[in-house]
Amino acid sequence: MTVTTFQRARSEEQRAARRRAILGTAAAMLTQMPVAELSLNELSRRVGLAKSNVLNYFESREAVLLELAAAELEHWVDDLTSALGDISPDDPIAERAELLVSNLVSTLAGRPVFCDLISSQAAVLERNVSTEVVLAYKRAAVVSLTRMVEAVVRALPEIGADGATRLLSSGSLLAGAIWTHSHPAPPVLEAYEADPTLAPLRMEFRPALTDALTTLLQGLLPR
Repeated sequence: MTVTTFQRARSEEQRAARRRAILGTAAAMLTQMPVAELSLNELSRRVGLAKSNVLNYFESREAVLLELAAAELEHWVDDLTSALGDISPDDPIAERAELLVSNLVSTLAGRPVFCDLISSQAAVLERNVSTEVVLAYKRAAVVSLTRMVEAVVRALPEIGADGATRLLSSGSLLAGAIWTHSHPAPPVLEAYEADPTLAPLRMEFRPALTDALTTLLQGLLPR
């Protein structure tokens, strides 16, 4: 664990460096703990700034997390666009649909920090932030969504832009909910281990999301 110390920022370049350091430290912390456990106090300590100084760069803990979510979303779009580029439009529609779902699931599963962030978006990340912060996030999200819609339509033109938008919008909500339920707190895991009859309630991320997205996609494709 690295704790950095900074001198006072005196230029815009230095302020930008402080913001990058805060975001980088928060991102590193999220590889070690869930969003719910990341506190502003610990973030401040690790980045080497007083809590009040961190608040000079970000208006709240949630503002830090929301900016991280935007960056993670952009990285996921890169992953997904690259993966969907391998799907040939000449393949049967059923095969392309299966590959689309498979790539959605695998690229999401490969970014656990992003999954944790989107699972907390409405209840945590979008609270205690200003309209300006939300606007910046939502505008970036629209750009990312547009790129993803284009990639999905290239791979599966039958779904159309409207269907692709609905798939991605609803699919992200499903991914966030399934991520939360498939990563329960230790007492819940212990309960599952203690009582085999609870097995039907236990959720695994990849198969559960695959089933949900497959069902959603089947409803969106033309019959």
